[in-house]
Amino acid sequence: INFILQLLKDPLTALSDFISEHGTVTYGLLFLIIFVETGLIVMPLLPGDSLLFAVGVLAAATGKIEITFVIPLLIGAALLGDNVNYFIGKYFSDFVKSKDKILFLKREHITQTEAFYAKHGGQTVIMARFVPIVRTVAPFVAGVGKMNYKTFVSYNVIGGAVWVLGLTLA
Repeated sequence: INFILQLLKDPLTALSDFISEHGTVTYGLLFLIIFVETGLIVMPLLPGDSLLFAVGVLAAATGKIEITFVIPLLIGAALLGDNVNYFIGKYFSDFVKSKDKILFLKREHITQTEAFYAKHGGQTVIMARFVPIVRTVAPFVAGVGKMNYKTFVSYNVIGGAVWVLGLTLA
């Protein structure tokens, strides 16, 4: 818990310290954080954006992170996480739609989001990637709304790749 709090407060220092203590295990931690943030609807507060910036800074400044390895790894984590989240939403779709409110999701918000996806679907998947919390909720709602999976995946690949590349190489 202490590490997560430090990661939220100062991701660059937290990540640098973790690398010093744990070496290559860091890659597993990075994968896990990006996967959990994007893949589990209940974990939207993990610091994905700032973590990606920190990864890029540490790779460029210290060489302790191998950028040619970490970028595909984190793109994979983001894509896998979004797919898990999509299927969780799809699996629980009927249950979620039968309730007036679940957690922070209201039925009217789901209905509005479904209409938005119908009109702007693929673009929404890409743009949501760059908005914290929305990044976690969007694939879940796409699943709840039963967005066409092929459409979701194609735009998810674009969004995930642009997000990781854009923030680590910024």
